[in-house]
Amino acid sequence: MQNKPNTVLYALLCGTLLSLSWFFGLTAFIFIAFVPLLIIENYFSTLEIRRKKLKLIGLTYLAFLVWNIGVTWWVWFASPTALVAWTVNPLFVTVVFVTFSNIKNKINKPWGIWLLIPVWLAFEYLHHSWELTWPWLTLGNIFSYKTNWIQWYEFTGASGGSLWILVVNILLFQILNGKTFSLKSTLKPLLVILIPIAFSYVLLFTHKNTSTLKEQTILIVQPNIDPYNQKFDEDFSIQFNAMLAQIRGKLNSTTDYLVLPETFMVNNINEEYLDKAVDVHLFMDSLLSKFPDLTIITGACTYTIYPDEKSAEPTARQQNDGSYIDFYNTGLQISKNGVVKYHKSKLVPGSEIMPYGSLLKPLESLALDMGGTSGSLGIQKERVVFEGMKGIKVAPVICYESIYSDYCTEYIRKGANLIFIITNDGWWDNTPGYKQHLSYARLRAIETRRSIARSANTGVSCFIDETGTISQPTAYWEPAIIEAKLKPNDELTLFARFGDIISKICAVAAIAALLYYWFLRFFKR
Repeated sequence: MQNKPNTVLYALLCGTLLSLSWFFGLTAFIFIAFVPLLIIENYFSTLEIRRKKLKLIGLTYLAFLVWNIGVTWWVWFASPTALVAWTVNPLFVTVVFVTFSNIKNKINKPWGIWLLIPVWLAFEYLHHSWELTWPWLTLGNIFSYKTNWIQWYEFTGASGGSLWILVVNILLFQILNGKTFSLKSTLKPLLVILIPIAFSYVLLFTHKNTSTLKEQTILIVQPNIDPYNQKFDEDFSIQFNAMLAQIRGKLNSTTDYLVLPETFMVNNINEEYLDKAVDVHLFMDSLLSKFPDLTIITGACTYTIYPDEKSAEPTARQQNDGSYIDFYNTGLQISKNGVVKYHKSKLVPGSEIMPYGSLLKPLESLALDMGGTSGSLGIQKERVVFEGMKGIKVAPVICYESIYSDYCTEYIRKGANLIFIITNDGWWDNTPGYKQHLSYARLRAIETRRSIARSANTGVSCFIDETGTISQPTAYWEPAIIEAKLKPNDELTLFARFGDIISKICAVAAIAALLYYWFLRFFKR
């Protein structure tokens, strides 16, 4: 039996290294963060003692709890449901890691440790897809702070970063576990780190947008309206007039797009009468009458009424007259050609949607009011692309949706030439939350090679080019207006064309490994 490591200390070290990787420019720590946990797992796998699995579960949970709180402590500023995220999400990844450990030890082969990769990536893929989704801590997201390292995300997406991290950690663990510190053994993980970075710099310096589409002049507004104490209580006409004052002298006949943030239009609008809505006509009468070639992208609060329960969606709630009403967090395109809508469909669990509402319907009232309406919001199954006055197509990505890599590629496959992210990052106060949210958007630019215009009610509004470089970032909690010319792109990256191939392959491999584990456990003794 090997010497006993200080397992609690190692668990704390794992959680600390994972946390530090997200802060202070210490991204490289991610390449060693899992090594302490792998040492713990390997130690317990050699023991023949009672309750060793319970001890492994407890130590693994401790490591991931430190990681979750260390990186997302700011969620508390938005909602007490942070306690759920802090406790449940570490439990999920603990189950993932312990499942890997069980499979590895049952197969009992030297290569078994590599099963961590398909099991972990399969979970990340699931965590992007089910209703308990919370992919904020997807490992590949960490490189949003080092975009010069991962220009190859145009081929792999963020899952390629997760794969990279796990490969390096396993290689380093094998060196420590084998206690062989020869030049040959240490050269392998070093090359695995350096070769992707070198390739990334080649892509960075050779990337060029060869599209023949014409540049678009984009004007972004950051209104900076307090979402807690002002935005949803103040008359919208006051906020609209304040916006007009902001853009006075900036908007002209050369402006192609005016971009406003999520839920800028705070009054609930019946979607049956979108073209006739009073607040929509404020834009038409004040702006489109003067600039008929202008296209306006804005967030809004909208709703649909159903006559009875049979015709209603599951998220609709009953009204006193027996009808049902469904509320949406909506993106609107307003132009002289009319109004086009898109419903935000990746909703924040616990605030915009109660996961598995058919089972937890009584708890919907506990959802935080984040957007003017509490309880579960409605969604739509298909992405919608907005086509502007000059034929340019835009992906209207709303807030939380911007952290979903494969989800955003659906807009691109539908023809989007640019990405507009509209958000409201004032819920988290002046914490790392809004900075992380901004940083993750850089990955979407690289994966799709689409320039991004990002309008935040407050937080950071900016432009992001196709290599993930941010320009003209606004200050937090200050009204601002910025303008730039963005070059549309009509070419598909490998990731945009085929989606998250790596995660899908890993999901299949993980299922096969799990089936083999059950076979060995119950049929082959």
